Amino acid sequence: MSPTAATLESTTAAALGASVPRREGREKVTGAARYAAEQHLPLRAYAWPVPATVPRGRITAVDTADALALPGVLGVLTPYDAPRLGPSDDPTLQLLQDLRVPHRGWYVALAIADSLEEARAAATAVRVTYETEPHDVTLHAGHPGLYTPDEANGGYPAHREQGDPDAAFADAPVRVDVHYSVPPLHNHAMEPHAATADWDEERGHLTVHDSCQGTTVVRGVLAGLFRLREDQITVLAEHVGGGFGSKGTPRPHVVLAVMATRYCGRPVTLSLPRRHMAATVGHRAPTLHHLRLGARPDGTLTALTHEVTTHTSRVREFVEQAAVPARVMYAVQDSRTTHRFTALDVPTPSWMRAPGEAPGMYALESAMDELADALGMDPVELRVRNDAATEPDGGRPFSSRHLVECLRDGARRFGWAGRRPPRREGPLLIGAGVAAATYPVYITPSGARAHARPDGSYLVEVNATDIGTGARTVMAQIAADALHVPLDAVSLAIGNSALPPGPVAGGSTGTASWGWAVHDACTALTDRLARHQGPLPAAGLSASADTTQSAKQKSPYARHAFGAHFAEVQADTVTGEVRVRRLLGVFAAGHILNPRTARSQLIGGMVMGLGMALTEHSRLDPAFGDFAERDLAAYHVPTNADVPAIEAHWIDEHDKHLNPMGSKGIGEIGIVGAAAAIGNAVCHATGRRLRELPLTPDRVLAALDAGPEAAGRAG
Repeated sequence: MSPTAATLESTTAAALGASVPRREGREKVTGAARYAAEQHLPLRAYAWPVPATVPRGRITAVDTADALALPGVLGVLTPYDAPRLGPSDDPTLQLLQDLRVPHRGWYVALAIADSLEEARAAATAVRVTYETEPHDVTLHAGHPGLYTPDEANGGYPAHREQGDPDAAFADAPVRVDVHYSVPPLHNHAMEPHAATADWDEERGHLTVHDSCQGTTVVRGVLAGLFRLREDQITVLAEHVGGGFGSKGTPRPHVVLAVMATRYCGRPVTLSLPRRHMAATVGHRAPTLHHLRLGARPDGTLTALTHEVTTHTSRVREFVEQAAVPARVMYAVQDSRTTHRFTALDVPTPSWMRAPGEAPGMYALESAMDELADALGMDPVELRVRNDAATEPDGGRPFSSRHLVECLRDGARRFGWAGRRPPRREGPLLIGAGVAAATYPVYITPSGARAHARPDGSYLVEVNATDIGTGARTVMAQIAADALHVPLDAVSLAIGNSALPPGPVAGGSTGTASWGWAVHDACTALTDRLARHQGPLPAAGLSASADTTQSAKQKSPYARHAFGAHFAEVQADTVTGEVRVRRLLGVFAAGHILNPRTARSQLIGGMVMGLGMALTEHSRLDPAFGDFAERDLAAYHVPTNADVPAIEAHWIDEHDKHLNPMGSKGIGEIGIVGAAAAIGNAVCHATGRRLRELPLTPDRVLAALDAGPEAAGRAG
């Protein structure tokens, strides 16, 4: 039956808000889903990059003779003979363009061969000589190169000050003055960064399968670098095995893959070895935090300063905005939040799940816990007492803010009331902790197109990217709801730069941005169908939407998601091992469009926060200039055995100041605050405050042996 107006009026759909399974779930668990490196094209070749082995210097020679003599080798590109690239805003993509080596791991050559094994052997056979220069990879609070930039990541002012926080702190009856540190962290998605590029010389067209978080931006960057029109390039990302921010912008692998296919005239796959990723695809920069909180005896905050010190590379500036969340969390009139950074001989840091919020809220929420201890006050009540009616930084009203409800509901579910004293079970010390969470609402312009077919089905096209979040499923739900049709009547096309342009899957913007365009396109199609008389034409009917004007309108409201984490931990006094027994989160993130995929996202963030608290870290070797932990054997992410009884709940907000769906992003709010809740629980259990992440057994044992005061100073 054709979807006539009568059909539409008589059809009801409850797709939005339903707990719907992931559409591509079966393909993924059966291995039918194909990723960027799994495109089996005829005559496909392989590329393998050669990383620099010095931390800073210049290339003086590249000897490729041994590599070229190996069987199956098609060529080796070096800075002496690689094609010249066009301009881009990202200097990390200007690969093989000059002889400088800005950090260890910077790519200095590219081997291309018939097989993966032959390409790897050729890369190993390349001999590069260098003229080295003195290097510096160590961040410390007194570094002479530190300065305050104008902006931090996200366009936030690097420095904000209100009132006189120093005087207010000096006058405060109760004060906390503490330092925390978060080490470098790495995204380590399950699927390494990979691309399969195919240059068709006859058509003058480039097709790229890329493991990325947005094909529209990849196409635009490749067009500039290779001096092509955008309509000469198609970028596909049908399935992506995670990203956590590291695939949010084009990375070296895709540029080198395109360079290789242009060179040899054959399809080329380049999949980065995991050990290369620490130096080439971004990392969460280390952050040093200095917090000072002043309060009255009743717990009312009177002063807050949060000063962050971090690093960036000499290639590109990136400043983790870790002090920004302190500007929105608590009602305090006298405050200062500022960032300082220095450029070191390190890989360029970049986005990692909840950049700014994840490390910043670890420090802030740990300091709030220390203030609660100093006051002798329940830490939940301290946070409730300082809840903000309006955004402290700008004074705007919140579109919705249910932080107190999250804290109260979480406390009830967790059994927090009157948090009992820490207890002992043999060698195990048991304690509980709490922390708040926040993440801003971002919305980015997007396009979408909807088609009604004569057979009664619908096709919705939007260049969304599903990086494991369930975007396919939720976009189909939004479409079915707007079209007033059953969910199974809607098919979706995503992950193709030829579709209506959409933003990257990052910043928790995806559903709000793509979904708004899908809603508008489907609403427009519904209106068009209502006016249509008779059967649909063979080509069907279509409608499009572009939310550029709507999404760019500045809201008079401060729009944020909020949440609360509760953790119960055990600390082993013999081994120093900390294990999380229970982890519970309650979140207020607008209207939850699909409880099943939302719970998965929230729990995933909480597990990542557990790893941040207990196991994940990298160290920059001061002698060799590289990250010591470069694979999953050394960089410990949580596994099934590490994940405790974990629950994610939410308060379903009705916020009319967001988008047509009333949704906020949920991809990142789950990680924010989770590490602080675990750290606070460890302090409650042991009576020792550790202020440096992760809380590894050696640090816990040292703190237990040193005593409470010494442990605090050591942190």
